[in-house]
Amino acid sequence: MTTASDSLQMFQHHRTISVCKNRGWPGRVQAMETSSEEQAGAAQQRGTKMGSEDGARKWDVFRLGNLLRMAVVWILCLFYSYIQYHVIRLQLPHRKHEFQSLNFRFRSSQESKPACIVTGASSGLGRETASALAQRGFHVILAGRSLERLEVVRAEIQTQSSSASCQALAVDLTSVPSILSFTRTVKELFESHDSPGTLQLLVNNAGVIAASQRWTEDDCDVTMASNYIGHYILTHELLPLLQKNAPQARIVNLVSFTHRALQRDQIDVSQLRNGGIQQKPADRSYYPLAKIYETSKLFLILFSYELHRRGFSNTEHKDRVSVMAADPGFASTNLLREVPNWLVQLSFIVMRLLRLWQSPTAGASSVVAAATAPWEVSGKYVFGNQGLFCKSTSLTYDEQLGRSLWEASEGICTELIDKHSKYD
Repeated sequence: MTTASDSLQMFQHHRTISVCKNRGWPGRVQAMETSSEEQAGAAQQRGTKMGSEDGARKWDVFRLGNLLRMAVVWILCLFYSYIQYHVIRLQLPHRKHEFQSLNFRFRSSQESKPACIVTGASSGLGRETASALAQRGFHVILAGRSLERLEVVRAEIQTQSSSASCQALAVDLTSVPSILSFTRTVKELFESHDSPGTLQLLVNNAGVIAASQRWTEDDCDVTMASNYIGHYILTHELLPLLQKNAPQARIVNLVSFTHRALQRDQIDVSQLRNGGIQQKPADRSYYPLAKIYETSKLFLILFSYELHRRGFSNTEHKDRVSVMAADPGFASTNLLREVPNWLVQLSFIVMRLLRLWQSPTAGASSVVAAATAPWEVSGKYVFGNQGLFCKSTSLTYDEQLGRSLWEASEGICTELIDKHSKYD
């Protein structure tokens, strides 16, 4: 960036050089040309520095915008969710309970043991969900990026309950080759003679909030890839295996109250790989991490409802796969691991003061409730640690938007699977 003052000085300098050339003073011309280059370099450095300072100021404002969205808007969304939750609780004595899923336990010794997959099982909600399902009689496949950490969780679960059955398999949801390798292993496992049971449940739990924009090898935003696109591809690959066990089969998607912060005009399905949001040209140098996280969770709800319409409502009973969306509220997990530690600790203190904080065990209860509801229950949004059916925003029930997202997701899924299948 060159200032008006720099431009004027350079103009005057070039004019002086021209005069010296006309008068035949070569030595002076050479000296002044060298000086001219130095001035231009200095002006460019000043411009670069000013541009960096402007960028830093913009980044500071943007970080403040992210902070305000996460600290204010998200808390308001959570408050609204709990208001709805408590209204439903007050109505429960006056209406029939929809289900008592938390008391579910697999007991039959005559049938094949049910099996489930839990992504993001190495910590937090995934870890607690896996433990609870193992105690309820499921053979649990612990899925996550670190096989070493998964093995630690497996050992802990089996120490807590000698009858618990589980195993660890690594998968990186931001990597399509990793997803395809994982699903091939799962298919081979359940088709083998020593199969651990029948795959009846897929819990899409893994999630991340990236503090800066990063891209996968297929040019997808990391937050969107981990939270939505990766789970879409995983579900796409495992759905036929789940359908073999229908109607006793289910998919549970872990969603978030933060989707309530979004409006329709902020969503752009055509930008799915880039985060799925509409950005003004002036904002493209920023990374709206809060909004992209919200969008990834909104898309997961839209996907849940669209899959329910396609795979449950409009399907013969024998092929039905139930689909549920589970919102745990705010729980103490490492989801904010990329956010500065002081901010994470502050958020935990605020949530405790507002009585909105939950332990991972309490948070996981909504996921377990959704997972263990009667098989005929589908297309529901489960919120809170008592597993109540609540309503997500009206935007999530927009069937046209759901179809558009499905088509965009299917296009990306087909493209990436075809691309990486060539190298197998």
